[in-house]
Amino acid sequence: MSGSVRRHAGRSPYSLGVVGAVLLLGVSLTACTASPAEPATSASASSGSATPEPSATPDAGPTLLPTGTAADNLVYFNFLAAAVTKANPAADGRAYIDALVAGGFDRTAMEVTFDRTQTDLAADAVQFSVRFTGECLIGQIGPASDGFHSVVAPILSTGLCLVGSTRQIDW
Repeated sequence: MSGSVRRHAGRSPYSLGVVGAVLLLGVSLTACTASPAEPATSASASSGSATPEPSATPDAGPTLLPTGTAADNLVYFNFLAAAVTKANPAADGRAYIDALVAGGFDRTAMEVTFDRTQTDLAADAVQFSVRFTGECLIGQIGPASDGFHSVVAPILSTGLCLVGSTRQIDW
């Protein structure tokens, strides 16, 4: 094999492969079963029927389901992440953590990778996670990610969701 191995913020090529495999598997499974990150608008074709009355209260989008499972809350996790990306496509990991905290997720159950490598280059991807009811909600965004991706995954044997070095969430 030719080519060089790129190191990312203290991660071994093996740990990056494991994270990539988990995200790829999860995204593959999620793509088949999960709802879209933003609520879909339904366009119903009305042929001469009366126009429905507008709702008195606009749809606020998904909400946190504290007694639900991680899978039940994936749509809400995606909704919050999509709002950050929409507001600032170049948002850093802190912006995603702050949005998840503001959305009701527990800051002490979160992890986030570094925005910059040890050589002070922008990270190819930033991962962030929340441990929720015995599972992990994991999101990834960055130029190498081809957009935002998320997955529900089991908690690792370390008790954490992400492999490798993560940033201390001390703000």
